[in-house]
Amino acid sequence: MRRLQNPIRPYAWGSRDIIAQVQGRPVPSDGPEAELWIGAHPDSPSTIDGRSLAEAIASAPGELLGADAHARYGARLPYLMKLLAAERSLSLQAHPDARQAADGFAAEERAGVPRTAAHRSYVDGNHKPELLVAYTPFEALCGFRDPAASAELVDALAVPGLKRVVGALAVGDLREAVHALLSWPAADRPDLLEQIAANADKLPTGVVGGGPRGLVRRLAADYPGDVGVVVSLLLNHLLLEPGQGIWMPAGNLHGYLRGAGIEIMAASDNVLRGGLTPKHVNVPELLRVLRFEPLHEPVRDPEPVTPGVVTWSVPVPDFRLHRVRLDHEVGEARLVLDGPRTVFCVAGSMTVGDESGSVPLRGGDAAYGLPAGGRLTFTGAGEAYTGSL
Repeated sequence: MRRLQNPIRPYAWGSRDIIAQVQGRPVPSDGPEAELWIGAHPDSPSTIDGRSLAEAIASAPGELLGADAHARYGARLPYLMKLLAAERSLSLQAHPDARQAADGFAAEERAGVPRTAAHRSYVDGNHKPELLVAYTPFEALCGFRDPAASAELVDALAVPGLKRVVGALAVGDLREAVHALLSWPAADRPDLLEQIAANADKLPTGVVGGGPRGLVRRLAADYPGDVGVVVSLLLNHLLLEPGQGIWMPAGNLHGYLRGAGIEIMAASDNVLRGGLTPKHVNVPELLRVLRFEPLHEPVRDPEPVTPGVVTWSVPVPDFRLHRVRLDHEVGEARLVLDGPRTVFCVAGSMTVGDESGSVPLRGGDAAYGLPAGGRLTFTGAGEAYTGSL
């Protein structure tokens, strides 16, 4: 086991409290801290033994990844783990599947689009399925709801210009409804959103984020003139309790609103945005990758593995996530995992070890384990999350 140092991404929507609290630093921090990355993604890799984890893996992939992972994924860690801390909403977004990502990346490479260009949609050739597990209560928009229910909500706004959208939803045509909203003429958007904000009181309230009424009010204030405010009414609006997860396969429109969670995903940064953002929105490409079907059961409950250990099932081989929680009753836990593993302690004090040795971890600390290390053993009192294959 080797210690990791992990970078923090300071996106504007981030919290000034949560990551600092986990790491035991003064609160609030000097600016927003949105995501702490644990992995080898080239944009913000962790460091190990004083150098980038990405560089370390590239120089010794057989040792740091193991033969099986190296043969399947090349000289890269195939997953990325994050601590996400949202003070306000992220963009509405979806991710491509493996074929779409490979094709899109190749097309932009042939076209000579710089990888750092603001209008670039595919920065790598990988897919990005992801699992988020709530660390605090976590509010999110996850996949399309029943279009008939969405039709009722949009109709309740009583905005004449939205009749086309209501009609499409009423007959179950999600593609037409989303296309109509995302292609709304830019010059007409401010007036549309003013009407929607003025009529938000016509929407029902609810216990999750104030229901549709509270959601529209909040998003319209944060993103004036953005049609994503209306698109949000087409999505499942959820409040996850700590320990509950949401699984986001390719092509599902989603947006995270407030709270802290542990994310694990395939190691990609391909994001196709649909609104609630000042960043580039590529409507044709987003419409190409979206799945225009309701996502009826986005929530994943934890599944027990051994005393003190739970996991969340995902139908991809790129990653697995386990939570280890130890106290005076369960003071030790053991895990047999495949391939390279990352361990991130979020609370308390724990020691994690394998056949090569052990490291003590406190809240905010992380470690990297080689596949040759074999079984992991956790002792102490605290909580940690482990990413693996």
